[in-house]
Amino acid sequence: MRQRAIRPATYLFFFGSFAFVVFLTHAPYFGLPYFWDELGQFVPSALDIFQHGWWVPHSAVPNAHPPGVMAYLAAVWKIFGYSIAATRVAMLVLASLTALFTFLLAIRLCRGLPGAPALAPLLLLLLDPLFYMQSMMAQLDMPAMLFTVLALLLFLEDRHLAAALASTALVLAKETGALLPLILAGVLLFDRPRAKFAAYYLAPFAALAVWFFVLWRSTGQLFGDAGFTHYNLGYALHPVRAALCLIRRIYYLFIDDFRWAGSLAIFLTWKRTRIFLSREWKITRLFLGAHVVMVSVLGGAELERYLLPVLPLLYIAMAAAWSTLRPLWRNAGLAAVAAGLLIGLFVNPPYPFPFENNLAMVDFVELHRDAAQYLEASYPNKTIYTAWPLTGALRDPAFGYVTKKLATFETSDFGYSTLNSLDPKGVDVLVLYSRTWEPRWSVLQWPLVERFLRHFYLYEPQMDADQVRDHFGLVQVRRWDQRGQWIEIYSSTLQ
Repeated sequence: MRQRAIRPATYLFFFGSFAFVVFLTHAPYFGLPYFWDELGQFVPSALDIFQHGWWVPHSAVPNAHPPGVMAYLAAVWKIFGYSIAATRVAMLVLASLTALFTFLLAIRLCRGLPGAPALAPLLLLLLDPLFYMQSMMAQLDMPAMLFTVLALLLFLEDRHLAAALASTALVLAKETGALLPLILAGVLLFDRPRAKFAAYYLAPFAALAVWFFVLWRSTGQLFGDAGFTHYNLGYALHPVRAALCLIRRIYYLFIDDFRWAGSLAIFLTWKRTRIFLSREWKITRLFLGAHVVMVSVLGGAELERYLLPVLPLLYIAMAAAWSTLRPLWRNAGLAAVAAGLLIGLFVNPPYPFPFENNLAMVDFVELHRDAAQYLEASYPNKTIYTAWPLTGALRDPAFGYVTKKLATFETSDFGYSTLNSLDPKGVDVLVLYSRTWEPRWSVLQWPLVERFLRHFYLYEPQMDADQVRDHFGLVQVRRWDQRGQWIEIYSSTLQ
């Protein structure tokens, strides 16, 4: 029997409902200053488009990232004016659309299964700490997640022209999105009745080729910057780092934040049913696996946000698996993962992790905002020695930390060897802060772990207060602490 078409009003109702939840839960952070890569890359690039029409950024290092998301932000600012709140709202609209398309894809992949399995992936996605944080951040991976889910949904509905257009939007949001249309075209080539549609999926690669040509003509580098290329290809492809990254990806997706309860259900269902053997699930599994491998061998930063495009697919698979279990086990599994995700939003792990993965990002930003306001009031005419991204926050009032530009000197990090190379006579104000999550109970306190990170990741402990006093002759004038993170200001004179 043919599935009844959903009316546009129904789509609008669902979108409005999901958007209400997304906006309500993020309301406290509409004015939160930008964090890390937001102020280092994406917002400056968007401001270049908004203020000057520069598609290849001048205010940030040009790189392979296409300008789709930055152009979207520039268009929003053109209509509503530039503000941090406008940026946050613009990204939350995309997050709400992601929730809608995840719900629709879940309906598609879970057809015929008992219960209402399409609701579980939506709940888990909204509770997921990574999705929660990235929903409001001006970065590329959540928009890539949106267009990945949309393109896959349209492909499974055999709407190939629309799927190719969504894939084009995907690669213009993030270049690594090219993996999806590559897989979809390959699937069609082996499907004789549908093979004629494979040519549609050349459009994303044509759009990406135009971008790389423009980038090459502007910078002389195919990917915009030699350092970016080395870090994300040469550095990332080291066999030890790539292997460890793959293990880390598998752990994060299938074990962390109690996801093991859903992974166990998938394993049990796989062993005793055939629900994951359909054509639609084979395509979904192929993309999920290929994406995990790709982001394990590409991308020097190894950030968890690179996994965002496959999170909805994983949660849909969990929901499908739970639907085959008895209600008691189904509800217990869902409750366990939901609780783990909620806990993960507030509780940090015992190992280093990107602060943007949970509410540690808010702690980081609030600490830096307090310190920046103190520096602006106390040292308006001094050069502030510190590391990025605080240097970027102090240089531009548009980022939400200061009201006027402060002079800064940027160090690459706070390692002893780095700071020891500075001339102490020229440093009047030095700001140190926790760039890595390493509390006293962290695994970084284990000598074996520290030696491994020193060898393969160039890790070095930060200079401490005694070393600052001995080398620079500076005293600590202020310190802020917030849930395990800290920031310290050293000066030659008390204020």
